[in-house]
Amino acid sequence: MSEIRPRYFSPLFDSSRWDRFDFRHGDIVICTPAKCGTTWTQMICALLIFQTPKLEKPLSEYSPWLDMHLRTEQEVYDLLGAQNHRRFIKTHTPMDGLPMNDKATFICVGRDPRDAIISLMHHVDNMNHEAFNSAVERVIGNALWPQGHPDKVDPEEAASMPETMEEKFWKWVDDDQPVTERLSTLRGTIHHYQQTFLKAGLENVFIMHYSAMKTDLEGEMRRLATALQIEVPAGLWPELLEAARFESMRDNASRLAPDAVKGVWKDANAFFHSGSSGYWKEFFTPEALDRYKTRAQQLAEPDILRWAHQGSIPQIW
Repeated sequence: MSEIRPRYFSPLFDSSRWDRFDFRHGDIVICTPAKCGTTWTQMICALLIFQTPKLEKPLSEYSPWLDMHLRTEQEVYDLLGAQNHRRFIKTHTPMDGLPMNDKATFICVGRDPRDAIISLMHHVDNMNHEAFNSAVERVIGNALWPQGHPDKVDPEEAASMPETMEEKFWKWVDDDQPVTERLSTLRGTIHHYQQTFLKAGLENVFIMHYSAMKTDLEGEMRRLATALQIEVPAGLWPELLEAARFESMRDNASRLAPDAVKGVWKDANAFFHSGSSGYWKEFFTPEALDRYKTRAQQLAEPDILRWAHQGSIPQIW
């Protein structure tokens, strides 16, 4: 009997695309909430697989976002079907929405949600919304992507009614829409972590955290290489590590920023805004921190919240 999974669906994405995807042995699925080190992890996988920082094509041509409506379903399948190398595929779908195929390794990455939303706000401000809207409309048409949809940003309207960072932050924290329709919220991010922990005991699930990648990039890359059963010659490690550094990725942003060739960014370099942690502290009074903690505690158990915010290993493991 086939497994019953929730469908994560909106004008931006459709997790049911995974139902028709033909897995190969060795496939890698990079499964993260938005702005939690996805592109960084994709680049690390590319470096380990190809063992060179000199990629011949843009990163998103090697590692497409399978369930995102920037390509048609068939375009994604054709792109991946033509690949002869070990495939590594991007998704923001939580693990309960993915087919847990034994042929694949699932890499799950966490990040302090407060840093993720600050990064997301810069991300949205840097988008070329006209190009992005056109790309989505090409795939799904106007029926599913109507004017006024909350995910469809009107550049002129956004310019005339600017929100402060603080207003955007609390809208993201308090958003209570169903996670199957809207994942880029605090509720959706925490839900993603909860589903990760439910799968954490599986042999083909590998867990990383942004904080560990920041403090010990070499250790995390070596740990991932071991999990993927990839051997890297000792002499190559310095070059690969240098290419995986945030500054190196930003210097090569035109080829590494997701779908930059579609013109969806005002500035591809700005996609890699800073990679730092703790910006949320700038507008967090003690009262605001209490408000945030109260909301987070409504969404998950302490072990999950501890891991999400600090990267410490939950006791449930």
